Amino acid sequence: MSDTIREIIRTEKAPKAIGPYSAGIKTGEFVFTAGQIGIVPESGNIVEGGIENETRQVLRNIQHILEEAGSSLQWVIKTTVYLRDMNEFTRMNLIYADFFKENPPARTTVQVAALPKGAAIEIDAIALVHRS
Repeated sequence: MSDTIREIIRTEKAPKAIGPYSAGIKTGEFVFTAGQIGIVPESGNIVEGGIENETRQVLRNIQHILEEAGSSLQWVIKTTVYLRDMNEFTRMNLIYADFFKENPPARTTVQVAALPKGAAIEIDAIALVHRS
C-alpha cells in the first residue's frame, strides 16, 4: 500500500505511541485512531483521579488526533470503549456524553482483563474527514 493513500497522523498534543503503531491514519474520507488511554502527553503518565479524569483525557487525546487529521469529535461515526471494570460504565458514560452531546456516534463497550499502563479505559474512534 502506498503512503499516498494513507497518511500517518502525528501530533505533540496527544501521547506518543507506546508500541509499533500510529496514533492515527487518514485514508480517503476516514480517520482511524489507535486506542487511546488517559496519558497526559506532557508527562507520559496516566492522569490521576479515576475513571472520570481518564475518560476526559482519552477523549481529549482523540480530539487532538482528529483535529490534526482535519476532523473533529463532531465527525466521529464509531467508537469502541474498553473498560477494565464494567461497574464504572455509568461514571464513564456521563463524561463521554459531555463530549458527544448531539448525534453521538455508534459505540461498542466491552470489559477487558487489563489495559496498557494499568489504565481504566481505552477508546478508539473512526471519524469522517471534514470537508468544507
